Amino acid sequence: MAIIKSVRGFTPKIGKNCFLADNAVVVGDVVIGDDCSVWYSTVLRGDVNSIRIGDRVNIQDGSVLHTLYEKSTIELGNDVSIGHNVVLHGCKVRDYALIGMGAIVMDDAIVGEGALVAAGSVVLSRTYIGPHEMWAGAPARFVKMVEPEKAKEMNVKIAKNYLMYSKWYDQEEAEKKEND
Repeated sequence: MAIIKSVRGFTPKIGKNCFLADNAVVVGDVVIGDDCSVWYSTVLRGDVNSIRIGDRVNIQDGSVLHTLYEKSTIELGNDVSIGHNVVLHGCKVRDYALIGMGAIVMDDAIVGEGALVAAGSVVLSRTYIGPHEMWAGAPARFVKMVEPEKAKEMNVKIAKNYLMYSKWYDQEEAEKKEND
């Protein structure tokens, strides 16, 4: 069972139909929307400021979300995909955006709607990535525009896939209980 911990008077709020992996950690001022998945070894640490997550968001294995005390917050829109081993620190990621594996997005950065941050990229503090832009590198730089419908289609598909994957674990648990 995931670790869900209150701190400083804040208790995480988890939406309907969400999957939290057994060793996921959700602490403090965290609000997760509906149909989300938080995968193995992921940490959502809302101890020093708030983390707000929209609907149908998948936060993949090993990712860490944190903020700056009384300065930065995290806001993730709907249908956002956060790849494996991503670090998000006090940033905003708008609807249908994708953050590639191993990327880092720092405080007060904004990733626009339908934008893509390539795997391994480092998005520096206060960087603005516009809607439907692809950025890559360390530090991340603009690469090209992404077709809005393709970005949306891809991220809706990824969100649906991760929701499907999470149901596999529910099925395993149900079958285990039946056999006990």
